[in-house]
Formats: sequence, C-alpha cells, structure tokens
Amino acid sequence: MNRKRIRDIRNEELIEATIVAVHNHGYSVVTMADIAREAGASAASINYYFGSKEGLMEATMRYLLRKLRTAMITGYKTSHSPTDRLYAVMDANFSDQLFTVEQCSIWMQFWANAPYSPHLARLHRLNRARVRSHFRAELRHLLPAEGVETARQALQNYMDGAWLQAALSDQPLDPVSARAAARRVVDLVLS
Repeated sequence: MNRKRIRDIRNEELIEATIVAVHNHGYSVVTMADIAREAGASAASINYYFGSKEGLMEATMRYLLRKLRTAMITGYKTSHSPTDRLYAVMDANFSDQLFTVEQCSIWMQFWANAPYSPHLARLHRLNRARVRSHFRAELRHLLPAEGVETARQALQNYMDGAWLQAALSDQPLDPVSARAAARRVVDLVLS
C-alpha cells in the first residue's frame, strides 16, 4: 500500500486552498495571507512548504496537470480505436476531478499569466504540446493529411472555449454533460 506522507497531505490541502483563493480573489492579487486564511494555516507555513507564492502557483499548476494526466491514462486504458482515444482526451479534460468552476478559473488565470512567468510558460508549452500531439496522433488515422491540423485546432479551441466559459460560470458545472458535448464535437469534426 502506498501511504501518503504528512507533508504530501498538507501540500495537497494548501494547493486546494490555493485553487479556491485564486478563484475568489484573482491570480494577480491573491496574497499568501488569502491562501493561508482559506487553508486555515499561516503564510509562514506556506512559505515553508513552497518557498514563495510563485513556487506555490507552480506546484498548483503541476497538481492540476497531474490530475489531467491521470484522467488521460485512465481513458486510454479502455480505448481501442483512434476515435476512442480522441474521446479519452476530451473526457480527461472534462473529468469529474478536474472540471469544476474553481479549477477552470485557476487554469485560465494561470495560462493568461504564463507569458509573464518563465515557470508557468514552460508548463503551458509542455501541456499544449502534449494535447497537440495526442490529437494529431489520432486524427492522422481518421482524416486526410490536409484536414488534420484544422481538426486539431477545432478540438483544442473547443476545449479552451468550454473551459473559459466554465471559469466564468456562477453555477456548478456538469462534467457528464460536458463530456457528452465534447464527444459530439469530436463526431462533428470527424464527419
């Protein structure tokens, strides 16, 4: 059995508090005190675990990227065709564990700030390249070569738009409906 260390549990709690605090206050204005208040901790303890606000923000983005990766791996395990794998990519991006207003909000705010932070810019480039690669790999099997890039852009832009709309929502999200809609978009792109 793989047991979590106390430090890992506390890091996760602080990251979850960061997600809520950034959603409530905004990436550029949230303070360590805001995050500490949300976590029921002190700003000094956050500094102890992450070194700085920038370190905490990077750790939070990595945490969200791990959630996405885990959801993709889970989806790929049961995928047997290129279309199934496209569905798996879409399903992962709209998974129950990831597709919440707070997480969509922080995700969008991170990416909007990526050009101004070398650490976030690197994570953004890696994530975009990974998604682009997944889409292209499957679309090559399903479409003529000249249609692959347009289809890839359509799918990626759909996801970005859905996430932006979700980030601005004042209602809880419905990941099941979001996955169904995303699959319909895949079907439209392939038709």
